[in-house]
Amino acid sequence: MKRAPVARRKGPATAKPRKRPAAARRRSTFKARFEANPEDVERSLAKLVLSLVEFLRQVMERQAVRRMDEGTLTADEVESMGTALMRLEETLHEMAARFGLTPADLHLDLGPLGRLT
Repeated sequence: MKRAPVARRKGPATAKPRKRPAAARRRSTFKARFEANPEDVERSLAKLVLSLVEFLRQVMERQAVRRMDEGTLTADEVESMGTALMRLEETLHEMAARFGLTPADLHLDLGPLGRLT
């Protein structure tokens, strides 16, 4: 006994969806996230660098406070470290002002973890 041939549908169910080339997908995503305006790039880079330096300054400050509380620093070391950290903070604020940034702009946003201040 012979079976009747099964008719295959041609149409949306069997047609392969057309994908955009990977390079085109990357370009469209890249455009949505980045605009190459030279002034914005310079300011954004300054914000990133200054934010990282501010983060490191805060880490060093917390480390200094911990060492002071433990009594592992001499009075001279406490004085010099305090002066250095204050100068670094002043310099960071001056540099941020050159790019139109406030000290609050330098706090890192860690998404669901909150802001690092």
